Amino acid sequence: MNEEKRAAAQPATDGSVEKLSLPRNIHMVPLNYISGFAVRPGLYDIYGATAIPGGVNFTVYSYGATSIELLLFHREAHEPFAVLPFPQHYRIGNVYSMIVFKLNIEEFEYAYRVDGPYEPEKGKLFDKTKYLLDPYARAVTGQSRWGDTTPRGQHYKARVVKDDFDWGDSRLPLIPMEDLVIYELHVRGFTKDGSAGVQYPGTFAGLMEKLPYLKSLGVNAIELMPIFEFDEMQDYREVDGQKLYNYWGYNTVCFFAPNTSYTASTEYNREGNELKNLIRACHRQGMEVYLDVVFNHTAEGNEKGPFFSFKGFDNNIYYLLTPDGKYYNFSGCGNTLNCNHPMVHQLIMNCLRYWVTAYRVDGFRFDLASILGRNEDGTPMNKPPLLQAVAFDPILGDVKLIAEAWDAGGLYQVGTFPAWNRWAEWNGRYRDDVRRYLKGDAGCAQAAALRLVGSQDIYEVSGRKNASVNFITCHDGFTLWDLFSYNAKHNLKNGWGNTDGANDNNSWNCGEEGPTSDPEINALRRRMVRNAFALLMCSRGIPMFLAGDEFGNSQSGNNNAYCQDNAISWLDWTLLERNQDIFRFFQYMIRFRMEHRILRTNLSDGACGFPDVSFHGVEPWRDAFEDYDRYVGILFAGSERNTGPQVIYVASNAYWEPLDVTLPELPASMCWELAVDTWEAAQPPCRSVGGCFSIQPRSVMVFIGR
Repeated sequence: MNEEKRAAAQPATDGSVEKLSLPRNIHMVPLNYISGFAVRPGLYDIYGATAIPGGVNFTVYSYGATSIELLLFHREAHEPFAVLPFPQHYRIGNVYSMIVFKLNIEEFEYAYRVDGPYEPEKGKLFDKTKYLLDPYARAVTGQSRWGDTTPRGQHYKARVVKDDFDWGDSRLPLIPMEDLVIYELHVRGFTKDGSAGVQYPGTFAGLMEKLPYLKSLGVNAIELMPIFEFDEMQDYREVDGQKLYNYWGYNTVCFFAPNTSYTASTEYNREGNELKNLIRACHRQGMEVYLDVVFNHTAEGNEKGPFFSFKGFDNNIYYLLTPDGKYYNFSGCGNTLNCNHPMVHQLIMNCLRYWVTAYRVDGFRFDLASILGRNEDGTPMNKPPLLQAVAFDPILGDVKLIAEAWDAGGLYQVGTFPAWNRWAEWNGRYRDDVRRYLKGDAGCAQAAALRLVGSQDIYEVSGRKNASVNFITCHDGFTLWDLFSYNAKHNLKNGWGNTDGANDNNSWNCGEEGPTSDPEINALRRRMVRNAFALLMCSRGIPMFLAGDEFGNSQSGNNNAYCQDNAISWLDWTLLERNQDIFRFFQYMIRFRMEHRILRTNLSDGACGFPDVSFHGVEPWRDAFEDYDRYVGILFAGSERNTGPQVIYVASNAYWEPLDVTLPELPASMCWELAVDTWEAAQPPCRSVGGCFSIQPRSVMVFIGR
């Protein structure tokens, strides 16, 4: 057997599942030898580094490069043991591809060096001395230990990942949009505190230990804050002896690689398996998993930022640049990804498909999504190609798509985000209007009422359904407890003199700033939390809330805890025991929402002579928004074949005095039952009521027509 046939027939030495077959004619191509390795032209349409029978396929592209070198390193070494230049005849178009035979994937890491013109005024920054991370790397080395102060960037390298995870009989939950209850959490902060009581704190495995808890709470979708590989050491500082990291992770290093510091153990060449185990366990519990993805910028920052990947491959293509080669900063983080350039567009689409097919992810929340609709000069596009492609891609056909419909450059698209009836939006207007109403601002009842019925004024004019993701709190801002404990932000520990974070919080401290021993204030704060969650669960649209809100978690008034990898951001699970009344109310309201479909969707044109949705004052059918601008009464009515008519009346009093209210008259065969009363900490069994009732100050009541 000659050398060519022997190399081609060599079995994989890494034990991986051989899912890729070589094209028949690949064995007819003569072998070359570079740095002692047998090589052939590779598989040009498979980007990244992929184990194949007998070796590894490396495919990378650059529009402006003149040459590219593959660097091979021993595990965790800083200098390569082999340098393999791509022969020019291994290049087709702008794609370089090479199969390297007899590589054991468990024994090496890799990076690239790229040569080309250095013309900063044109945005071209090629530098053949830099080690570059593969944009399609499935695993990134050099930062698997959280808080490691070793310099990053030049130490980023990639590993080849075995794609041999067994999904068994796991199936996607495919929960209808209107039935979702989304729970936003930070993987590390969710279980990092010792009070979490898990074996593997701060990891995917630690989160998996808490799935029975989440199931008991009643949520059916978890939204993970960024889990792509990111650099927590970016902007690392010490303030008053406290180490401050880029804790939230909105600074992507690599779009295809999971954060290795979120694993309980080092997963050499099986990076991602712990996350896959988590997703599979969620699916078996009937829960979906969404990723908070950051395609608006990268961790390379502006001209003062690090240089480790995209800058070295095609800086003038990957980033939006000014005419003089500087970086547009619509993200507020130094640079802006050029999302609608065909090459970047392709990378993002490949990335989303990868997470759906390899990890079975159920949905994505797109951070600062308005950037994804900007042209190369930064102007908003009418029909952005990327957003349209995501909406209609077949692989993404069942995936939930959620946009944060604004950016740091001032573009605000809530209600106008290009959607094609596929995109939902974080409804920032819901947050703002409901917050103002809850704290008792005058003249806010009408706006709040419109938010509670699905923001019809925003979405239904364009025929969009299930487009509003309703939230009062999220990672960015106060927790729900802090919303009613602080009038102002308290961010001094972030080290910016309290200048960071939002100032328009629409919060209210209920009479005293911060923690208090006053029993009346604490009782009022608990009631305000119940009010907020009751309205959220009784709103049309998709509810979302922040992890820890269900037991009164606090960040001590910090409304921008992006850098606080400590007790400020970590959930304090001792509060679950101390605030069982809050937790039980959250359970009750989630269950109540699930039991009454009329709260989630329009069942018909109405029932019992009532329209689908109607607004009421303290007198039925009377315009509430002129006489009582702090009272909202909403009647939901509809009918289903199996359940018959459903009628629910939501009464909300943001006044500091009680009000006497008359309910709409039901047919003679029906009566009203009180199901929710936030004036009480514990919800009693449903009880019949007459046509009139008194609603206590700052409280919410919900009635069912039986």
